[in-house]
Amino acid sequence: MMIELSELFTGLFYILLMVLIVVLIIFVINAIKTLSKVDKLVDDITEKSNKLDGVFSIIDGATDAVAGFSDSIVGFFSNAIGKVLNRKKEKENE
Repeated sequence: MMIELSELFTGLFYILLMVLIVVLIIFVINAIKTLSKVDKLVDDITEKSNKLDGVFSIIDGATDAVAGFSDSIVGFFSNAIGKVLNRKKEKENE
């Protein structure tokens, strides 16, 4: 009637192993649920960022146009100032 100690430890080991397997299965199921939620979130963010790409391209085009315009104005004024200064230098040299 006496249970041997090795049989007792073997039984406890198998019980603990089954508990560990059940806990791991629950953990994997929760991880799969979480990953599916994250996947939906990433898809939503990707869709919204694709919509914003059009707006950013419009803004980029507008800033390029403004920068080109301002560069031409700055170039015009710098050339005008350069010509005025060159005339003064030429008069001083004569």
